[in-house]
Amino acid sequence: MNDQMSFSGQSIWVTGAGQGIGRAVAEGFARLGAQVTGFDRRFDESDYGFTTYLLDVGDADAVRQACNQLLGAHQRIDVFASVAGILRLGTIEDLSLADWDESMRVNVSGPFYLLRELVPRFKAQGCGAVVAVSSNATHVPRMQMAAYSASKAALTSLIRTAGLELAQHGVRCNLVSPGSTDTAMQRGMWHSEDARAQTIAGYPEQYKLGIPLRKIATPEEVARTVLFLASDLASHITLQDIVVDGGATLAA
Repeated sequence: MNDQMSFSGQSIWVTGAGQGIGRAVAEGFARLGAQVTGFDRRFDESDYGFTTYLLDVGDADAVRQACNQLLGAHQRIDVFASVAGILRLGTIEDLSLADWDESMRVNVSGPFYLLRELVPRFKAQGCGAVVAVSSNATHVPRMQMAAYSASKAALTSLIRTAGLELAQHGVRCNLVSPGSTDTAMQRGMWHSEDARAQTIAGYPEQYKLGIPLRKIATPEEVARTVLFLASDLASHITLQDIVVDGGATLAA
């Protein structure tokens, strides 16, 4: 089993690697022996334990340039972990067009731009894995999350379509859908001292259930599921969406 969780010598790309879940994913792969390239719009520290590359995934031209530069003619890619994402809150009537467009650009178009460049390489190799981080907000509606939920639902459909198209080439595509996780994105939604406790307890007025496990996830807990799906332990798993939210969506 230890050998099946080893990524020694593998080339792995992780978007959103500057912080939060993306960083935990990139560092997890690196600890298991992978050669990791982490992409993000900014990296605030000097040492991340993996190779960093500044990239706005929502810029199609920049993505194409990065892929041409990093892949070359013979460089392989074993795992693509799509973690980059943004959250813009607002009711449908109040949500700005800019926030809607930016959510779609980063959360959906970004993964599409990268897949469009990487799919030919995956097909030529005849193996590989794609794991994208979606959200439990695609399983149950969340008030003020129209842009986020819709963009993550589109991402989910995109990855499942990729899974069908790539299955015959030996490439697996799966999703991880976290709930409340202790990241900068989550903390940006907290505006009171009891916000963490209230998130765990739930918001009945918003029809939002609490978390049965009575805790907020850590980025590492979500990352471990990403690593599992990318590993040989999940060699017969594709087109799946694993919800990692402490039971917050119950059976939804």
